[in-house]
Amino acid sequence: MQLLIMRHGEAGWHSLDQERALTEAGRQQVAECATKIATSPWRPEQIWSSPYVRARQTAAIVSEILNCPVEEKAFITPEDDPGLCLDALLENEYSPLLLVSHMPLVGCLSTLLVDGHRHGLPFMTAQAVVLDMPVVGPGCADLKTQFLP
Repeated sequence: MQLLIMRHGEAGWHSLDQERALTEAGRQQVAECATKIATSPWRPEQIWSSPYVRARQTAAIVSEILNCPVEEKAFITPEDDPGLCLDALLENEYSPLLLVSHMPLVGCLSTLLVDGHRHGLPFMTAQAVVLDMPVVGPGCADLKTQFLP
């Protein structure tokens, strides 16, 4: 399985974290990164998005550029346990799959899949990484490349 993990674009402020929206710079970052993914061998078949506004907006931009469907997943919000996502990945049939979420989840999930721990890699806004997993599980992925805005 090939998995792309992407952090949402730059977001503005809101009193409710779930309602933070992308800034114009964030929209541009996401479009730049999605355009790079579009010309790569890792074009996703499906996008999973966090239900938070900034992630949904990021997924919508990527979806439009890549002509790829989006499905919201309640278990990929910032503080969710990456183990919940791992469980869903075991049932997943799409490859490549693009997951759009937040820090710290994107960093924790990446290190869980690559190194078998949850310490967390740092992610810039609108950054995506590509993981190749012959078998879905902790420590089973190889980091293939990354896309930066």
